Amino acid sequence: MNKEKYENWAKEFMESWKDLDWKKTLDTLDKDVKYYENPIDAPCANFDEVTNLWNVVADNQKDISYKFEILSFNEETCIINWQMTRTMTKTDTKQEIDGIFQVSVNDEGKCTYFKQWRFTK
Repeated sequence: MNKEKYENWAKEFMESWKDLDWKKTLDTLDKDVKYYENPIDAPCANFDEVTNLWNVVADNQKDISYKFEILSFNEETCIINWQMTRTMTKTDTKQEIDGIFQVSVNDEGKCTYFKQWRFTK
């Protein structure tokens, strides 16, 4: 696995999120992905649970901007630091997020393991 493959995955994932295209975001994930919305809870039980996390994004967020940096990677995993600003539509509250993704990406460019840590202010 080379850095470019992880960068391509992260760009596609973050750009689809920015565009509020949750179906395209889901397309970056393998259907059998082990998906942790946060590090202390169990992973999603199935892809339907992952879908339920993402299918509300277009309704509750807007004005998204982001940047990311790959901090470390090897054949098995990649650590990505990401920052985002967004506005929550129901409250018109602007948020700043700083987070970490730990991901594994298969040869087809789909994420098979996803865990995130994030701080929102």
